[in-house]
Amino acid sequence: MDRQQEVLKTYIALMRVHGEFEKLVKKDANRYGLNVTEFAVLELLYNRGQQPIQQIGSRILIASSSTTYVVDKLCNKGYAKRIPDANDRRVTFTAITDKGKELMDQVYPEHRDHLVEFFEEVSDDEILAMKKTLQRMSHYE
Repeated sequence: MDRQQEVLKTYIALMRVHGEFEKLVKKDANRYGLNVTEFAVLELLYNRGQQPIQQIGSRILIASSSTTYVVDKLCNKGYAKRIPDANDRRVTFTAITDKGKELMDQVYPEHRDHLVEFFEEVSDDEILAMKKTLQRMSHYE
């Protein structure tokens, strides 16, 4: 095996799959008047509960300056709200509103089904192995 060639081919395959994921998420988000980043923040708040605004960017891999902008847009649409930390004035949480939860109750099951469908050609063992490998690689600095 030529490791360099296989690494390059694997990189290309990962980028292609990433592009397909982006298209899937964009299509799901756009159907509800959201962009991909807004959808990612709402999905995080929906599945993980309120989050410090300072940590949202690192959780969904966007710049902190963009995080504030996206949270502002979600607040203006009524899907999210800011909650000041009672113990630390430097910290502000972002939480999903009832309106945001209603939207995600409608959107998320269909989105989840699209993701499951995306993996229909992949066995359970392959999914677990891929997840383990990608988790190990995601700690690369």
